[in-house]
Amino acid sequence: MSENKFISKEPLWYVLHTFSGYEAVAKQNLEQVIENGNLQDRIFEIVIPTEDVIEDSKGKRKLVTRKSMPCYILVKMIYGDDIWHTVTHTRGITGFVGPKGRPLPLTEDEIRKMHLEKVEVDFSLAVGDTIEIISGALFGTIGTVIKVDDINQKCRANVNMFDRETPVELKYAEIKKC
Repeated sequence: MSENKFISKEPLWYVLHTFSGYEAVAKQNLEQVIENGNLQDRIFEIVIPTEDVIEDSKGKRKLVTRKSMPCYILVKMIYGDDIWHTVTHTRGITGFVGPKGRPLPLTEDEIRKMHLEKVEVDFSLAVGDTIEIISGALFGTIGTVIKVDDINQKCRANVNMFDRETPVELKYAEIKKC
């Protein structure tokens, strides 16, 4: 394959391996490389995968955000050999995930499951509507909408958590109307 040859004309999502505990540092270093190298037209987004989980702490349960894929970050970019070299030589990044260190783009199904792309949900939602959470830590929980944000496709809903009504913020892609 010749130098600077593009594998794809469209940006795709790839997985990068990082040193343990250095996900944020690797992301910050890559953002600096993008800025210094003027690569905003090739590397578009960098994500540290996280998930919300319910954790017991001193007898109290609370919702916390933690890394869902430690040692990995996700990057949306237009891949080429020149980018491979630039990214793999960024401090904190050990390489791409794929055969022989060459990147393998995520599938549409993987992208959807990780909520990497904004999914436009086409349904009307109003205060007082009953919803069911269809993904995440609160999967299967029923709630009542208390605030609607159609522009950002989010809502705030009261859900019964630990025998108490608790407000949570949810993306439209994480819910369905009952």
